Amino acid sequence: MKLTIWKTLLLLFVTTVQHSYAQQTYFNVPSSDVVDKHKVSVQQQVSFGESFRAGTTVNYGLGREWEIGLNVYNLDYLPSERRFTLNDSTVQEAYGPLLLLNSQKAFDITKHIEVAVGMQAGVNMSPRSKSKLVGYAYAHVAGSFHDEHYNWSMGVYGANSRYAGEGRRTGYQAGFDAGIFYQKVHLLGDFISGQHSLGQLILGVEVYAGKHFPLSIGWQRANQDGAQALVLQLTYNPE
Repeated sequence: MKLTIWKTLLLLFVTTVQHSYAQQTYFNVPSSDVVDKHKVSVQQQVSFGESFRAGTTVNYGLGREWEIGLNVYNLDYLPSERRFTLNDSTVQEAYGPLLLLNSQKAFDITKHIEVAVGMQAGVNMSPRSKSKLVGYAYAHVAGSFHDEHYNWSMGVYGANSRYAGEGRRTGYQAGFDAGIFYQKVHLLGDFISGQHSLGQLILGVEVYAGKHFPLSIGWQRANQDGAQALVLQLTYNPE
């Protein structure tokens, strides 16, 4: 039987990681950086467009280039109506809010190149109906140079309609983090292909409020309709 990209990614994930679950992102694309053993990182993101959308990620390092964690995604607030919105019935947009367990495992190829596979899986948190499974998986090639001051990753992904929304739900994604003034000012961005609600481009700048607290601000443009938003992201990175 011919495997789709989604099935291939799921098979790769299952054969390399026996339990679920976390990853830090540039903005939306996993960075392929893995938290050190017994360390915890936290990332909080809010986008400001027609609605305000929040997402939270907590990661824990297991060692051996493996991390697990917990995400809350797609917590949407509609300022024009002064209320939080729920979606648990239509795939025209991604379901939300979502509670996800996630995982990432990296494999070193050379000193500066690695392959990373990961997955996010969970349920929508709507109290109005029975929760339904949502999922997303990916495989990346990632690299760095100049003492890891410059980092990049690119690869393929697959998701179900409840995670990504309506449209083709397989494609490619890529991201970069350029430490122009290392741990002071970085340029970063990422891109996810596709005409669904997950597909978008974000470009921004990251400023370190302290060694472990980078604050990022980005411009986001949706592939589907060109809608734009401002993205703010605060990260606690123990490394």
